[in-house]
Amino acid sequence: MRPDDTMAVDGRLLDELTTIVSAAAAAILAARTGSLEVRAKADLSPVTAADHAAEALILERLARLLPGMCVVSEEAAECAPPDRIPGSFFLVDPLDGTRELLAGRDEFTINVALVSGGCPRLGIIAAPAWGVLWRGIVGRGAERLRLAPGTPASGAYERSAIRSRPSPPSGLVAVVSRSHLEPQSQALLARLPIAERHACGSAVKFGQIAEGSADVYPRLSATCEWDVAAGHAVVPAFVAWGDPSAVNRFNGPMPAQNPVR
Repeated sequence: MRPDDTMAVDGRLLDELTTIVSAAAAAILAARTGSLEVRAKADLSPVTAADHAAEALILERLARLLPGMCVVSEEAAECAPPDRIPGSFFLVDPLDGTRELLAGRDEFTINVALVSGGCPRLGIIAAPAWGVLWRGIVGRGAERLRLAPGTPASGAYERSAIRSRPSPPSGLVAVVSRSHLEPQSQALLARLPIAERHACGSAVKFGQIAEGSADVYPRLSATCEWDVAAGHAVVPAFVAWGDPSAVNRFNGPMPAQNPVR
């Protein structure tokens, strides 16, 4: 594997990244039992010791796995953004849903994506408190793993192939942001045949869409790529690149209005 556009995106890489994410999940759960050392960032969003513990582990292990590979990670990028982002890089949110963690809820995730040519090609979303991980490579399929935090990918005790489902005739199940449900998304929901609506935090919503337990996740307010890139790969992972018959049109560049910042 090489840190450039020709690097192999295969099951071996996916397993190695999954093992790294699993270790970071264990680090978050361990940090949650102690002092979280909460502080506010420049945008007034919270950051904790759990965010930093997960990020330090992911960055260190990615550097060992792929020396020289560019990694853009939320907390590190805030302090020292990269001078140049190459054609292929990892995009990491070491703890998505910090507000949920601080509120004592279990809806927080780790999001890791491999982006190439502006398109997420591989994604991993882990929900540490649930012991669940969704992962996929675009065009090669997606799966849901039951994996105890800290356990390598080979130790998954349940493994299920997943894909998003057709629209059910009984109406759509919508997952919405607990913290960021703004009027535009509300208006979109009002135009759709919604049968159920579930509010939750973090990228678990992408996992639910990918596995077919939910159908729509509206989010028309601003967000950042590290919040959505992993889901952008996992949801349509079963779709081959350039397939004109695909219903889901995720398999293209991420929206320009979602800046890495």
